[in-house]
Amino acid sequence: MRKLLLHPAAKPVVFVSCLLPLAWLVYAAVANQLGANPAEALIRATGDWTLRALCLVLAITPLRVITATPQLARFRRMLGLFVFFYGVLHLLSYSWFDMGFDIPDILHDIAKRPFILVGTLALVLLALLAATSFNRAIKALGGKRWQALHRTVYAVAGLAVLHFFWMRAGKNNFGEVAIYAAILGVLLGWRLWHRLRKRSAAPAGAAARRTAAGSPGR
Repeated sequence: MRKLLLHPAAKPVVFVSCLLPLAWLVYAAVANQLGANPAEALIRATGDWTLRALCLVLAITPLRVITATPQLARFRRMLGLFVFFYGVLHLLSYSWFDMGFDIPDILHDIAKRPFILVGTLALVLLALLAATSFNRAIKALGGKRWQALHRTVYAVAGLAVLHFFWMRAGKNNFGEVAIYAAILGVLLGWRLWHRLRKRSAAPAGAAARRTAAGSPGR
């Protein structure tokens, strides 16, 4: 598996795989297979794939640590950019099919409806992360600042779930919301647990080294 992840074809395969949902949506739209309300189907589908891609990105670090497969990290940047890509498609679908690209109406709608405002804020944060996902940005910001900035992806996860929750609140349909919230909760909860575990292990390791340094025969 590790050799496969390092294969030169691995990234192109992942890239093409990430485009398959878009290919299916384009085909379904052309073939008139999106149901009675194609516009709503496209808006919801692009939003769903944004959330799915976000879950996949946040799953990389736990999988990398638990399975001792550091090679997974080489796909994180690409998958993160696909989160932004599908988020932009979600916004464009809403702006086109719901609002007809009427900018004043879009701005008024964003200010009037909290769930759209929250979704827009999440996309703005994703845009910031996408714009600073390259090596030059890492060098310009410095490693620590860059890491601190990219931890805002956790805020994006919370905003995305809140956006989805408010959107479904009108119909009291929270089944899918609960699934995504549970998945993201587990992924973020693992990070918190892992960080606390590392902090608690550090003093114990330092104490052990001091004891070993002061023992006879050293």
